Amino acid sequence: MKLFEKITDFVSQLDVTSVNEERKQILQPLIDFIQSKQDKNEVINLNFICTHNSRRSHLTQIWAQTMANFYALNNVRTFSGGTEATACYPAVIETLANNGFEIQKLVEQENPIYALKNAENSLPIIAFSKRWDNAFNPKSGFCAIMTCSQADGDCPVVFGAEKRVPVHYIDPKVYDNAPEKMEEYNKTSVQIATEMKYVFGQIKQSK
Repeated sequence: MKLFEKITDFVSQLDVTSVNEERKQILQPLIDFIQSKQDKNEVINLNFICTHNSRRSHLTQIWAQTMANFYALNNVRTFSGGTEATACYPAVIETLANNGFEIQKLVEQENPIYALKNAENSLPIIAFSKRWDNAFNPKSGFCAIMTCSQADGDCPVVFGAEKRVPVHYIDPKVYDNAPEKMEEYNKTSVQIATEMKYVFGQIKQSK
């Protein structure tokens, strides 16, 4: 799928050689899950989970879907959730808009609902804060990717998950009141996008 030019330029500049060996080992179980589903031509459902479904889980969900589109893996479906619902933090939306996504706010409320597009003809990615077991998310056969240590500890069992993979990221929330806030959110977005590019770049597709 041809992504928007600004996103394509952003993705092209991501250096996957910056992913160190420690992170590669952390990401390998996710690669293995995706590859096993790909080999069987099955739908690949990925649910990214953090505490509030506000920052890291949305960034990982959206970049994972975008990298699947970038590598033309058309059977990937990404989701996100939390151990509780709050709201998708505005700086996440602003960061993704700066990265090239077209974003529309569908519902204006305490927990807004956004539609994000990464390509002219792509299905929109729907972003709003929800529990991981919300009806919007898959009930079984998915991989639960735990993007923060707190959610990883608070959710000893993710019911319905076929596989559980911890891939923790530092919460950019610590910079919410700092002058460098948007710079730090962009750094987090770049790290996540780079690692998702690495993950999906490892997937071998059948001819």
